Amino acid sequence: MSQKVIINTEKAPAAIGPYNQAIRADKTLFVSGQIPLIPETMELVTSGVQDETHQVFKNIQAILSEAGYALEDVVKASIFLSDMGDFATVNEIYAQYFTTNQPARECVAVKTLPKNVNVEISVIAWKA
Repeated sequence: MSQKVIINTEKAPAAIGPYNQAIRADKTLFVSGQIPLIPETMELVTSGVQDETHQVFKNIQAILSEAGYALEDVVKASIFLSDMGDFATVNEIYAQYFTTNQPARECVAVKTLPKNVNVEISVIAWKA
């Protein structure tokens, strides 16, 4: 029987709305979109899209770890950019985190992201 488990950690930013950081359903983990908030202070990284993207990945890794997953378990990533002009920069950083067996993904430009950040990423992970 399928079981839904809520995952939250203090090592990633608290939700800024009515959602959880992640939900595990059987072997699949659904991680909510992460923006570049620093968990300890809930302040935004505002020093540019490079630093923002690295903070987003730190947040994702903290949530994955709390649930017993790793980046290698990610099967799907969704990237949201406020400016498609940042695509090459974000893509280069993304490649530093997903070095082998890269997940399926999409990258879309949106008009505005929460708190007017430049990048948001959500992932889905799976373990056998």
